[in-house]
Amino acid sequence: MKYLPILLLFLFATPCLAVEPLVFTCERTEKNYTETYDLKLIPVSKNQKAKVFVDDRDLDQSDEFGRQIVKNVLITESTVLISMEAHFPPESFDGVQYGAGSVTTAITINRATGQLRKAETIKGGILSASLGEGTKTYQEQCTATKKP
Repeated sequence: MKYLPILLLFLFATPCLAVEPLVFTCERTEKNYTETYDLKLIPVSKNQKAKVFVDDRDLDQSDEFGRQIVKNVLITESTVLISMEAHFPPESFDGVQYGAGSVTTAITINRATGQLRKAETIKGGILSASLGEGTKTYQEQCTATKKP
């Protein structure tokens, strides 16, 4: 019975440890172009929804050009999973009218190897016309950095 307060403290303190941000430095290479960026992940907590930042830019955005929502961030000992959705209104570019579009993104990061795999499903809109409709997969390399 004398250990009960310590046990309760441990049980209630443990979830707080799980919501600490995780930061990666990632590198994306396509043809002769290489881009390095910081990816900061904050899992859902009692007070805040899951957040994802790229170079300190919040990926939850909404304006007249559309909206992007981080749906979920799950961090386990071995894997990071991120799901996002983006929706774009109809638009006109260079005299061509494009309908509304959406992109659904699923990202998996293997924490042991740093391998990031991204699957983006494009439906409609200017992105569909320029990149093609359907699912595209990408692979990048990340390294975990110290917590901010």
